[in-house]
Amino acid sequence: MIRTAKTENGWVRGMEGADPRITAFKGIPFAAPPVGGNRWRAPQPCQNWEGIRDAFRFGPIAVQDTPGLGDDIYCREWHVDPDIAMDEDCLYLNVYTGAKTPAERQPVMVWIYGGALQWGYPAEMEFDGERLARRGVVVVTVNYRLNVFGFLAHPELTGQQPDAPTNFGSLDQQAGILWVIRNIQAFGGDPDNITIAGQSAGGGSVLSQMACPRNAGLFQKAVVMSGMIRSPYGADPIVFHQPLSEAEQNGKDFFAFLGVSTLEEARALDALYIRDQYAKYVQAAPRMTTVIDHQFCVDEPLKQFLEGKCVDVPVMAGNTRDEFPGFLPIGEGQSLEEAARSALGSYSEAFLKMPEAVQPDADGGYGRVNGIECTIKGIFGRRKDSGSARDYYYYRFEPDIPGWDQPGCFHSVDLWFFFETLAKCWRPFTGKHYDLARQMCNYWTNFIKTGDPNGVDADGTPMPEWAPYTAEQPAEMVFTTDGARPVRGQERPFVRLISDVIIDRIREDAF
Repeated sequence: MIRTAKTENGWVRGMEGADPRITAFKGIPFAAPPVGGNRWRAPQPCQNWEGIRDAFRFGPIAVQDTPGLGDDIYCREWHVDPDIAMDEDCLYLNVYTGAKTPAERQPVMVWIYGGALQWGYPAEMEFDGERLARRGVVVVTVNYRLNVFGFLAHPELTGQQPDAPTNFGSLDQQAGILWVIRNIQAFGGDPDNITIAGQSAGGGSVLSQMACPRNAGLFQKAVVMSGMIRSPYGADPIVFHQPLSEAEQNGKDFFAFLGVSTLEEARALDALYIRDQYAKYVQAAPRMTTVIDHQFCVDEPLKQFLEGKCVDVPVMAGNTRDEFPGFLPIGEGQSLEEAARSALGSYSEAFLKMPEAVQPDADGGYGRVNGIECTIKGIFGRRKDSGSARDYYYYRFEPDIPGWDQPGCFHSVDLWFFFETLAKCWRPFTGKHYDLARQMCNYWTNFIKTGDPNGVDADGTPMPEWAPYTAEQPAEMVFTTDGARPVRGQERPFVRLISDVIIDRIREDAF
């Protein structure tokens, strides 16, 4: 087993996992602490250390609202520890490896967690990389700056550091990928076989990394889970990318809210004070997320992907059945026809001929649809139509999820399954759920290894075939309580229509 490894900055000592064949290295610094003069700067080089550094515990989580204080579903699910260490000094990553020697060169997955770019951390218990490492994948989970610390823009920043004026959290992710390329062979990983993967805002971050021109050649595959978030009915997406000028004005407004007038004064403030003031500020102002700064982010990443301007790699993407449902908004005194014309323009006539549009569902909503599913299928189909040689794999997650809260297939619940960490969850999962998780983790690791999710199950029998998605031959893998179920053939007309709506809006940059 690899229990010690030499990084570019010094030796680290890991600890055996619950499975002693796996070594977990936790809290390895990959950049200098982003404090003082390094606050709101691109990540700076890490300092060397003497001797062997124990890598037994996760590094502090990025500054954010204290987790685990509420009773919402995510506090019940995994944000369970209000006392978890938190610090502005947060640029640490973690490595899980089952390699016995550095010469094994196992495929690598770099994981980027979600949380709307405001919250989240690699120490969340569902992100335990042991089960993937047992399958021959080196797993790296990267911490990065969030919220105002990760995505502030301000004219002073643009003037002083024009090459990296904002998107510091995205640059942290990028620095983590570059660290992996330089160092992962010491942990038995292959720097030439890297998959970047993420969920929710982590999936959006994967798209942002794909769309960054500087990242060509840094990774070979990508997984975007619940990250292509678009609504067919609203003008504004859930996740948006602000133009630099708008983001700079937001930064100026926040400095005024803080009572400071210069960057130097803001950098001198206590980090937790800034966090608490930011929480008050965003009650009436936009949160700080990815900025189109024409340095790291040159355009809306989904548009870049649609137009073939992203890093050209195979992609796996999908969604859970019940997350972010879209409904046609009908204003007071408005008819269904008027609402359709207002929201869908030239598509309204075709929309009103669909049963899904004119017959309300159980909640009384019209035109219920999963915008993530439609966005993924629309982009995948058009990428293949334009001649892309890459394969794109679509999945939908829709098993029964147990629990007194009757949660449905809520946003993020599939993480327990892809990481095969159900045993850590409080929910009364049964054998069928564990069988499904084994299959999903198998598909995932196969894709990470080769770019093709297909292969055999633990008993050596072939798993159901998962074909790539194309417009001419739609194919999807549906994850159900009874296991993986491939579906191939004609796409549902309503999904195809809504995909067309979303694609046109991406092309027109209406978002």
